[in-house]
Amino acid sequence: MPTTVAPLPTTENESIEMAGPVTPAQAEAAAAQLAPRLFAQAAATDVEGGFPTQEFGWLQAAGLLTTALPVALGGAGLHTPTATLPLLRVLQHIGRGNLAVGRVYEGHVNALLLIQQLATAAQVVRYAADARAGHLFGVWNTENPADGVRLEALPNGRYRLRGAKTFASGAGQLARPLITGALPDGQGWQLFVLPADAQPPALDRSFWQPLGMRATASFRADLTGLEIGPDDLIGPPNAYYRQPAFSGGAIRFAAVQLGGAEAVFAETVEFLRGLGRIDDPYQRQRLGEMAILLESGRQWLRGAAENAARSDAATTEGAEATVAYANMMRTAIETISLEMLRLAERCVGARGLLRPQPFERLHRDLTHYLRQPAPDGALADVGRFVLEGKSF
Repeated sequence: MPTTVAPLPTTENESIEMAGPVTPAQAEAAAAQLAPRLFAQAAATDVEGGFPTQEFGWLQAAGLLTTALPVALGGAGLHTPTATLPLLRVLQHIGRGNLAVGRVYEGHVNALLLIQQLATAAQVVRYAADARAGHLFGVWNTENPADGVRLEALPNGRYRLRGAKTFASGAGQLARPLITGALPDGQGWQLFVLPADAQPPALDRSFWQPLGMRATASFRADLTGLEIGPDDLIGPPNAYYRQPAFSGGAIRFAAVQLGGAEAVFAETVEFLRGLGRIDDPYQRQRLGEMAILLESGRQWLRGAAENAARSDAATTEGAEATVAYANMMRTAIETISLEMLRLAERCVGARGLLRPQPFERLHRDLTHYLRQPAPDGALADVGRFVLEGKSF
């Protein structure tokens, strides 16, 4: 992937020449400008086992791989709770362009946010430099219990890895995946960064035969035999599962999903205009319903951003409310997206579901991406929250 950013500083205290958006508004504008280009290319990258390498080159050139970093480290300051809404809008724009790109990009952003929350100051500087250089990050957490990732302590203070991760999005392309692994002797789960460009895991590409999201390269990644050092460990044991960051982060993938629903709406409008069906009262009625759904989703983004920035987020009560709201928001976006797909099918009919029309791909990608873990548990947690008399 080509590097277009300025040379990296040699010390922590050197100023960094900016090469992309340096304000939240500029980051949002850059993502909005890039979305149509991503959409135009999406069909070409919709290949099982493929990866949108060119598209991530565009993201890097636009300065979007560093937006979740502080301005002092070359970012746009979207790492703070008060910048949650522009961050969600950036993710929505990328999802509107290409859901596969949005999925991997959201993982990249998630990893950078986790590093800033949990890592040492020196690690933050180190990995910010990697992001500026165009290295892709991500989070690999899913595994089969029988062969999950374990860390085995070595006499020299390093660790040897055993086991594999599944649904490892961006496998073979991420240079810095952030991974969870079990520590020896039941000490808990440890988060670490794997220098995958120097120590690539063994990939089982046959694992990824999906309905949609083909270009995310979400293979099975076997880490057995690889080694990491103490400087690769991020935070103390079990830090990854702290609330509200763990469950509250669902608002970011939901923002990408809403972008996909927005693309479905926009393409439905254009399809009907092309057929001259804009005067049909039933089509107008369905489009009115879809417009309401999309605006509802935008309101959920605003509400989620407000809850993420609440002043009591560090308290037990505040964290619980943030998680409950995030669970409501992800559930609402799922419902909105599924209804958007249903209405779009009625609008475009069988003709619209034929390639090269984009609806077939959009339908597959959005349907697959909506299958996030534990949807029933997320909704039940909201019910528990309100039954206990708590409020947002």
